[in-house]
Parts: sequence; C-alpha cells; structure tokens
Amino acid sequence: MKRAAFPIVTAILGLLAVGAGAAAQKRSKPWTEWSLKEAQKILEDSAWAQTQVISDTSEMFYLPGRGTGEVAANRDVRGALNQTTDLKLHIRFLSAKPIRQAFARVIQLERGELSEKLAQGLRDFVERRFDDTIVVAVTYDSKDRRFSGPAMQAFGSATIGSLQNKTYLELKDGTRQFLVDYQAPTSDGLGAKFVFNRIVDGRPFITAQSGEVRFYCELSKEITLNMRYKVKDFTYDGILEF
Repeated sequence: MKRAAFPIVTAILGLLAVGAGAAAQKRSKPWTEWSLKEAQKILEDSAWAQTQVISDTSEMFYLPGRGTGEVAANRDVRGALNQTTDLKLHIRFLSAKPIRQAFARVIQLERGELSEKLAQGLRDFVERRFDDTIVVAVTYDSKDRRFSGPAMQAFGSATIGSLQNKTYLELKDGTRQFLVDYQAPTSDGLGAKFVFNRIVDGRPFITAQSGEVRFYCELSKEITLNMRYKVKDFTYDGILEF
C-alpha cells in the first residue's frame, strides 16, 4: 500500500510548542491574522482537536516498602510520585484545514520573519488536499518522563499490523472504518499519524448526516485512545472540514 506523505519542513515543525484552551470553530478572520492564543485553541480544544487525559493515581498514597506484586515492583523501579500524574494525548484531525492553519500560524508567530522557502512550505502544507484520506494525528506530553517514556515507546513501536484490527473511526450508527496506514512520530512535530479511507464504496464515509464520529485505538496495554467528535461542528468556511 502506498504510504501517505507529509511534505513539510521537518526542522521547522520540530520547533512547535502549543498550549491548551477552548476554541471557536468558525473562521472570523484569516488564519494569518490569528493570535497565538487563537491558534493554540484550535490545536487543543476545538471541533477537530480534543485532549484525552490518562491519570495515574496509584502512587498518591505509596510508602516505600509497602505493597506487593507487580504494582509494588513497578513503584520500586520508577520511584514513588506521591501525586496524581497525567499523560495528555492530543488527538487532532490533521486532514482538517483549520488544524494545519493553526500549526502554520504558531510557526509564523514563533519564528517571526520567515524565508520565502519556509513561507511557501507552510502555504503548501495548509493547502494540501486530502481527497482520499482522513488523517488523525496524536501527540502526547507529561510532566514526568516516567510516563511520557512508555508512551513514546508505544507510539514508536506500533505498526499497521499491530493496530489495524483495533483502530477505527466509528459513526453514530455503529459503522466502522478501520485503519489503512500508520506512521510513527517523527521530528516533524505533528505526532503519530493514523490514516483512514475517506471514500468507502464510492461514497464519503463521513457526511453532514453522520452525527458523530469516534476515533478509537488500542495502542498498548496501558494506552487506549477514545475520543468523540460532533460532525456538525466540523463546518468551517461553509464546508465540512475533517
């Protein structure tokens, strides 16, 4: 199967650092005029981007020397945290133009004056067409490397073979579209990329009548991605973007 390509300047997107917030879903001004806060909102909390939080509370009341079995053994290896630790998973429809616009705008604002080559690369990235595929991109972060490390290993070692039968998009009526390609995270800053067919049996898999779409992936024993999106909120600049 031909793999989907993501031609964008790797060194540039590797500089991305985006924050959290709520987001408006309708374009009121050109993306090139968005503030950093507005771009970050699109990337973290919008119709096309949600954050799933996995919390570990098992260490909150741990005292060294107490506990038995695998849990105690893991604590002794990792050390006691004595607090809740979160792993944040940012799940985005990369094939939705607003997400690409937000990524590009963050780069513009953080880099300031851009070379013509870089500026053109960003424009090409924003305007790229996804006529045949739907791409969901996932990044992650945690304040504790003992949690981000296993996530990095899980995303890095996953393959289309290990994910294909347990990763899908699901509509409100239960119809599922399973994964057709997977790309592990690279230095482009966009995260792991999960690719699905946009057209199924000659018709779009997602339409205005779909109601809701769920992204689901059993990435590893510890990490299951599960996020729902309202299709009606995908409307952007008069069309459905996903």
